[in-house]
Amino acid sequence: MRAAVLHETGQDKLEVLDDVEAMGFGPGKVRIRIRATGLCHSDLSAMNGVLPQPAPFVPGHEGAGEILDVGDGVTGLTQGDRVLMCWLPACGGCPSCKRGQTHLCLAGFLNAGTPNFRRPGGEVFGFAGTGTFAEEVVVAANCAVPIPDDVPYEIAALIGCGVTTGLGAALNTARVAAASSVAVIGCGGVGISVIQGARACGAAQIIAVDPVAARREAALRFGATEAVAPDELADAKARITGGEGFDYVFEVVGRSATARTAYETTRRGGTLCVVGAGALDDSFQVNMFELFFDEKRILPSLYGGGDVLRSYERAIALWRAGRIDLEGLITHRVRLAEVNDALDQMRSGTSLRTCIEI
Repeated sequence: MRAAVLHETGQDKLEVLDDVEAMGFGPGKVRIRIRATGLCHSDLSAMNGVLPQPAPFVPGHEGAGEILDVGDGVTGLTQGDRVLMCWLPACGGCPSCKRGQTHLCLAGFLNAGTPNFRRPGGEVFGFAGTGTFAEEVVVAANCAVPIPDDVPYEIAALIGCGVTTGLGAALNTARVAAASSVAVIGCGGVGISVIQGARACGAAQIIAVDPVAARREAALRFGATEAVAPDELADAKARITGGEGFDYVFEVVGRSATARTAYETTRRGGTLCVVGAGALDDSFQVNMFELFFDEKRILPSLYGGGDVLRSYERAIALWRAGRIDLEGLITHRVRLAEVNDALDQMRSGTSLRTCIEI
């Protein structure tokens, strides 16, 4: 089968090969024919080494498709079922799962260290234990979540990561209050989903901050009340909040510099929500006096900060009701052979989400 492979961490191009085989099928596993996958910035971060991932590997973790085969012991899934990929499945038995914090379950992370593809040259890993830039993938059954028939594959793929992450940051982690003021720093697909989540919560002002003009324009279409470049943020803070700062500020870039800007843009007693995935060696710092005196809440948000299965259902319900726009997030569509075009689109900031049709 065909798959896009990164041979070494740090390379900026993928090679589309036709000699890759999905491996590991057996009890408790399912084989999925991928139909659509989104390109998430985390894929780029794994390629350049910001996020740890063994190589060679097949990127992609935001996918949807249909079940081709079901291993022994699997219940609730049958051949032909339409599913989205959950890259961080809950095991149900660890301390995090028992506390109800299923998004903190580490079982899914362990899958990233087990190869799930092979080719004549050796074994190949799948990013985050999945690897959706491939025609087929074998994963644990709890990674495959059935989707209703009215949800297109490309929409389901986005719900599998970026949409759930962004909406959840606003609804689950920060719990944006009605009539509040919000600033979102970084307005790619996840940042736009944060904006839509804040709008669904009833925020009065939603300020989108991004260096790319096209993304600022897009943010206005998705519910931002104003969009500014990073060097205009201080003026927006003074003008909109009287210099006090915003009630909620979301950092959706994954860098300590922007996290620090977000902290300084948050009002005393307000909430800074860190959504971006950053590097192990990039440290965010606050001094002990300001931490005590300003009483700002610093809330990281992993995968939307809540039960992902319920988050999927909520995203579908909001989409069906017309409360969020998911089709509009897909700004580009490419075939698997054109995957490097998708990488260029994300690096340049011209895309919100590129859908790769497998």
